[in-house]
Amino acid sequence: MSDLKTSHMPEDLHDYMLRVGVREPDVLARLRAETAPLPLSIMQISADQGAFMAMLVKLLDMRRILEIGVFTGYSSLAMALALPDDGRITALDVSEEWTAIARRYWQEAGVADRIDLQLAPALESLDRLIERGKAGLYDFAFIDADKENYPHYYERSLQLVRPGGLIAIDNAFHLGRVVDPASANAETQIIDRLNRTIHDDDRVDIALTPIGDGIMFCRRRG
Repeated sequence: MSDLKTSHMPEDLHDYMLRVGVREPDVLARLRAETAPLPLSIMQISADQGAFMAMLVKLLDMRRILEIGVFTGYSSLAMALALPDDGRITALDVSEEWTAIARRYWQEAGVADRIDLQLAPALESLDRLIERGKAGLYDFAFIDADKENYPHYYERSLQLVRPGGLIAIDNAFHLGRVVDPASANAETQIIDRLNRTIHDDDRVDIALTPIGDGIMFCRRRG
């Protein structure tokens, strides 16, 4: 999410972090600036989150990534720039309008050939991947899409990532509302229930991190 400060940190500390802790390529900075005035700009991840995910791609030597929710393409571009030449991202979304912006920046950055964009409801796309024998293929799955389907995306991702693979679920704090889900909306309640389900899920190792709006990291056990 573009405007949310990690862990709601003070403005001056957040600015310092961005100045000295993030090396944002120009193409990413321009994509972030173009997205900022859009009505749904809050859907874009922050620059520090993009840098962290790119670091994970490099550290874990990822080759196959599944992205559920593309929007204007900041997260997919950040990860694609970090991939080796033979790395590929399967990117799922339903919006021609927003992903047209993504395509333009992917092309400009020279990584369009690393990203397979599939425009269809994500559950349909995920089920097709499973039917086509892609289970256990992916090193990493990033979930950042419609919240009502988060539990289904999590279950499909568990099938699609390999043992030892990583799943990252964005908006795990839902703007801090998860601490009082009873008074929050249905989306917050869904996220809170999923967080608690994952906490008790012995199929994964977990770490809920205060980056952006909170990211739940789940490593699939063997």
